[in-house]
Amino acid sequence: MNMKNLLTLLILFSLGYACKEEKTRANIGDWEEMAHGVWKRSIGEKEGIDLLGAAKIRPKLDKLNEHALMEFPMDQDRIVVSREKNKLLLRFPLDREEQIYGLGLHFKTVNRRGNVYDLHVDHYGGRDDGRTHAPVPFYVSSKGYGVLINSARYLTVYVGTTVRTDSPDQPVARDRNTDEDWNPRPLSDMVEVVVPDTNAEIVVFNGDSPLDVVRKYNLYSGGGYLPPKWGLGFTYRAHTLFSANEVLDLTTAFEEKGFPLDYIGLEPGWMNRSYPCSYEWDPVRFPEPKKFVKALLDKGIRTNLWMNPYIAPKAELYDAMLPLSGSHSVWSGIVPDYTLGETKKVFSEFYKKNQLDIGVSGLKIDEVDGYDFWLWPDTATFPSGVDAEQMRQVYGLLLQEMVAELYHDKNERTYGLVRASNAGGSRFPFVIYNDYYKHEDFITALINSGFSGLLWTPEVRSSKTGEEWLRRMQSVCFSPMAMINAWSSGTLPWSYPEVYDEVREIALLRMRLLPYIYSTFAEYHFNGTPPVRPMQLVEGFVSQAQFIEGALDDTKNPYKMATQRELLDQFMFGENLLVAPVFAGQRSREVVLPKGDWYDFYTGEYVGAGEIIQIEAKLEEIPLFVRDGGIIPLIPAGLRSPRNGEKSPLEIRHYGKAEGNFMLYDDDGETFDYEKGMFSWTRLSTDVGFKGNVEREQGDIFNYEGISWRFMSK
Repeated sequence: MNMKNLLTLLILFSLGYACKEEKTRANIGDWEEMAHGVWKRSIGEKEGIDLLGAAKIRPKLDKLNEHALMEFPMDQDRIVVSREKNKLLLRFPLDREEQIYGLGLHFKTVNRRGNVYDLHVDHYGGRDDGRTHAPVPFYVSSKGYGVLINSARYLTVYVGTTVRTDSPDQPVARDRNTDEDWNPRPLSDMVEVVVPDTNAEIVVFNGDSPLDVVRKYNLYSGGGYLPPKWGLGFTYRAHTLFSANEVLDLTTAFEEKGFPLDYIGLEPGWMNRSYPCSYEWDPVRFPEPKKFVKALLDKGIRTNLWMNPYIAPKAELYDAMLPLSGSHSVWSGIVPDYTLGETKKVFSEFYKKNQLDIGVSGLKIDEVDGYDFWLWPDTATFPSGVDAEQMRQVYGLLLQEMVAELYHDKNERTYGLVRASNAGGSRFPFVIYNDYYKHEDFITALINSGFSGLLWTPEVRSSKTGEEWLRRMQSVCFSPMAMINAWSSGTLPWSYPEVYDEVREIALLRMRLLPYIYSTFAEYHFNGTPPVRPMQLVEGFVSQAQFIEGALDDTKNPYKMATQRELLDQFMFGENLLVAPVFAGQRSREVVLPKGDWYDFYTGEYVGAGEIIQIEAKLEEIPLFVRDGGIIPLIPAGLRSPRNGEKSPLEIRHYGKAEGNFMLYDDDGETFDYEKGMFSWTRLSTDVGFKGNVEREQGDIFNYEGISWRFMSK
């Protein structure tokens, strides 16, 4: 080899080595400050689609800039990006005591540290491994910062499980034979992420607290959705093959039984064919759909329709959609490519003519999640050129965005269900659900939803006993959507007569709490504060997470793996209500109270402060507790949520001895006119002398009258 060739090889080698590992603030430029406490870094040249792009987010930068200026939350030299062939390797620092939360909708654990997650849109399969309905690549640190990886690829995230040989905080090597402190999982000082692509976007958030970080993430994602008032009432999904007359008879039965009902869901049988779908009304079961929808609206009841996106060969839409669809079918139906404007136009025009214009109020978008054998494979191709993998990660977002736009254009708010979502989904009018049905895990999922800008409902379908039915109903009434889904079972609220009185009472309590719930969602929309808040986001909460040493077992636990004990069964619903669900068979339970005084919601009695209390599990009540100074506004229980312009008497409850403040929000409850400033904020406050004050701070819309105060702990 001559000298010239040798020099050429040396130059190529050095260039390749330099490109292999690039540290931030070195070769890939500075972080771009997007708003106060929010920084973005783009790596590589963007190709195809990403999560936030699919969601068409519009960050609320003005609202973010109302927060104080903040320093970048991590040592930038410890954030490392490596390019290895066709993938990116990302590395972020992790302190010894730091805990990590988020990464989407999980059902069994809250603390992510010490585990590996393959973030992959899928039907939940019973393991917290990253395959889930909303594998949001955003995590929150207990130190008060967050990291979002905006990529529509299948990401692998190692949360404190890896140890590099050049780590500055090396774990001690111990001898298993002689050292009792030997650990099968040595301490890691990093979060590592594999992005199977040459480009990605990193967004870092810093805040005064973990809750502040979640707020900023939600605001960066466009803010949370503000549902219509009727969406926060009660909903029932009827049996899949019910006819128009059977549905109307059902609503009459609800009225006669005195059970609230704001909107009713029609399952696959409303179509003339499904699996694959037509989106055409069945002429036998629904011969006059416009008349049927109007009859429900005249009763004050909205209609929500089930759909999945796979179009049947004999459907009216098939010919127009075929050239706009992917190479593979699902349930023998074509898969439209909704990244294309023409595809959206074809569907939107059809839906507008056949459903929207006759008064249908929303959709349930099913089967956009998995399993692998139910969706298109990663070998599929789409006319837009978007990879099958990316399409799977964003398909739920694409459908949500399209439907949300349709209703926004009509100036009519909607609220529905979806089986898959991802980063950027907080601004959409959809709540996630699934077919998995373990009550305890549903509450853990509800807790996890608060970290990731998601809404989740622990829907009720059926139960083995009346007690279980009641306990499930109590939980669902303190979630983003209070719903019975009887598509197969046909179960009714009164199907368990031995507990019907208690079931009805909890549903009516939900209706009474609508001013509190609606104001809580307004906080979600305007300020990014999640309506369901994990205890780890509550000021004054001391985490109970701990690892319990495992027992050596040469077949079940040969490495003496520790198990994690976490608080998985209580949460905050809004600012003031601590909810502690009870499960069938429980006669008592523990409740972990954050710092400060707490009071029983039902009686106003003092229960404790910053401690673990043991409470009786009364059958007729879901345990609810209110912080000192907490204010809860209520209205009389109705069978429908208040309509636009309808005035309701307002009872304002105050708990404890501290001064209280609560911002009560109101608007017309139906349209997007609030975006034009047509809303109000009213401050409800008390002083130490137990005097209540009602002071309008913004706007004129106020659908309340006959205001009365009730001091529960006086």
